[in-house]
Amino acid sequence: MAHPPLKGVNLVWVTLALSLAVFMEVLDTTIANVVVPVIAGDLGAATTQGTWVITAFAVANAISVPLTGFLANRFGEVRVFVVSIIGFVITSWLCGMAPNLTVLVLFRVVQGFVAGPLIPLSQSLLMASYPPEKRTLALALWAMTVVVAPVLGPILGGWISDNWHWGWIFFINIPVGVVAAVVTWKQLSRRETEIKKTPIDYTGLVLMIIGIGALQMMLDRGKELDWFASNEIIILAVVAVVCLTYFIIWELDERHPIVDLSLFKDRNFTVGTIATSLGFMLYMGTLTLLPLVLQTNLGYTATWAGLVAAPIGFFPVLLSPIIGRFGHHVDMRWLVTASFLIFACTFYWRTDFYVDMGMSSVIGPQFWQGLGVAMFFLPLTTITLSHIPNARLAAAGSLSNFLRVFMGGVGVSIVTTLWERREALHHARLTEHINGFSPQMQSAAQAMSQSGLSQEQGLESMRRLITQQGFIIGSNEIFFAGGLLFIALIVVIWFAKPPFGSPTGGGH
Repeated sequence: MAHPPLKGVNLVWVTLALSLAVFMEVLDTTIANVVVPVIAGDLGAATTQGTWVITAFAVANAISVPLTGFLANRFGEVRVFVVSIIGFVITSWLCGMAPNLTVLVLFRVVQGFVAGPLIPLSQSLLMASYPPEKRTLALALWAMTVVVAPVLGPILGGWISDNWHWGWIFFINIPVGVVAAVVTWKQLSRRETEIKKTPIDYTGLVLMIIGIGALQMMLDRGKELDWFASNEIIILAVVAVVCLTYFIIWELDERHPIVDLSLFKDRNFTVGTIATSLGFMLYMGTLTLLPLVLQTNLGYTATWAGLVAAPIGFFPVLLSPIIGRFGHHVDMRWLVTASFLIFACTFYWRTDFYVDMGMSSVIGPQFWQGLGVAMFFLPLTTITLSHIPNARLAAAGSLSNFLRVFMGGVGVSIVTTLWERREALHHARLTEHINGFSPQMQSAAQAMSQSGLSQEQGLESMRRLITQQGFIIGSNEIFFAGGLLFIALIVVIWFAKPPFGSPTGGGH
């Protein structure tokens, strides 16, 4: 039975509670970005191993998203949403108490899994609470919350890690989650959705978990084990290929699939999902890379790494309600094209990072990249869901969100791997030019000797400088490649076919 839209103060409370829950989850996906070096150092792990804190959450979150429809049908949307919030609160506490990296990654996996339903269900519950004529505005307000969280995440993460224990980046979720759960249950418990006993595709679920888990393990472990020189990586690759191939074949013929692949028959859904997933892969990869470069090579503290990243939020906060209110008057492909061009330009702007550059060189591209972010999520969501029937919006939203989140985790793994590989290459090339007989080397050695450094100390200082330079050149190359890929994605988005209506549900 359909419930009438909410009005007045009840609608305000529901909007606040749903937004808080999503804010909490999205904040948690970015708050760890600037804290990775701190967590890794405190727990005795390499910085690149610390990125597992990010990728483990992303992959587990992606795997659980397709289960949202089944769980909502079986237990009701409100119950599943509230239980997900409570589970997120409990796992946040466990993450903050983790004694080592292995335990922390394990709890992040559980946290990502229980958080899967939060974004899809927050949208569907929000849409059901608003009258049809105000749903686009509601979605825009919701999107603004999603945009603000990644901006505050690095700032809060940096400030907390510099002044308190890093565990507080997880503990701060507890009061937010408790408020969101209590308000949601109080306002929506009488508006529970219809419960249907639909069967679950256990075979598809197992194949998906094993296949995606093996793929992510391969991406995370590959850089440590020299990729396919390792038997472990070969085994993980074979398992991933076999399971995911059989998963696709199985789902195409399954009556109640865990992932409805027939949605890709819709042209706009396919185009929008590809553009969103690949664009988010580049965005998340570089979003993780930037604070790593700033902290490990340019001398920034975690707090300052978060602060210089904050300007990316100015344009999204300003423009999200405007795009939500008037965006349907514009061909969405032009907005996405503008977004990808801005990403490409700001990525190119970052290709001249150097050791002694000023803070303005970091803030400038961050500020203008926010304009691209403002025109990324809502227009792409509109294109993706524009030709999907209302009855299939929940399934389409879950699938597109699943691929977006998963590709975000893949982006982090690929970028950090490439960064290390490029540093090793440039380190080797730079050392080729160093020999004890060159005038430059003799001059440098003399200067170090005069400053009181021994020969061993001088060589170690030179090694650190070469490593620093190698990492900076590597990051410049990654940003350049990312800019080129965003330009290529412009071609993809123009395969979408108008008209593009206002979405009434789905995934972000």
